[in-house]
Amino acid sequence: MSHVGIVLISHSSKVVEGIKDIINQMVPNVVVEPAGGTEDHGIGTSVEKILQAIENAYSEKGVLLFYDIGSAMMNAELAIELSEHENIEIANAPILEGAFVASVESGMGKTLEEVKQAAEKAVK
Repeated sequence: MSHVGIVLISHSSKVVEGIKDIINQMVPNVVVEPAGGTEDHGIGTSVEKILQAIENAYSEKGVLLFYDIGSAMMNAELAIELSEHENIEIANAPILEGAFVASVESGMGKTLEEVKQAAEKAVK
């Protein structure tokens, strides 16, 4: 069974690696790809890293992106525009709680829209 892939976008590679570790402990069958920091290991975000994470996480069910702050959202939007794939969405949810809930839903075989809705309700 394929699952909706999850991409974590943060200004810090340590943040997204930590979130990925938490999710993988509970939901090991869902692909979670980090896209944190810049190419030179600095603080910031990178469209290239986001595109690679989308490529790595992509399945026919699509990919759901989570971001931390500011320019991470703009770079996520740009990466979607540049990607050759369809079925890529950005969740309006906290990166940790939202991505965790999304991963659980994805692991249950839910659609991209169902996974996104669950993530966005995670803290309401």
